Amino acid sequence: MDRSSAEALAQLLKAVSDPARLQLIALIRASEAGESCACDLTEPLGLSQPTVSHHLKILTEAGLITREKRGTWAWYSVVPERLAEIASVFR
Repeated sequence: MDRSSAEALAQLLKAVSDPARLQLIALIRASEAGESCACDLTEPLGLSQPTVSHHLKILTEAGLITREKRGTWAWYSVVPERLAEIASVFR
């Protein structure tokens, strides 16, 4: 692995280094439709809406999830290829 790849991977790992962010990824992946509304993610985590939004923003900026605005709500989906990048290091 070259330096550039290591730095990119480190940024991905930093994005998932928080337990709440790991839970968010798991919740979104487990949803039947493969996507989750931000409004449905606060209660399972027991966190406030602003806190959940903060974590979702970090995951979105890392490219681990995508965000689609529908009316007043944002819907999130996991980007499997980005998760595979993380998993490939540990194989």
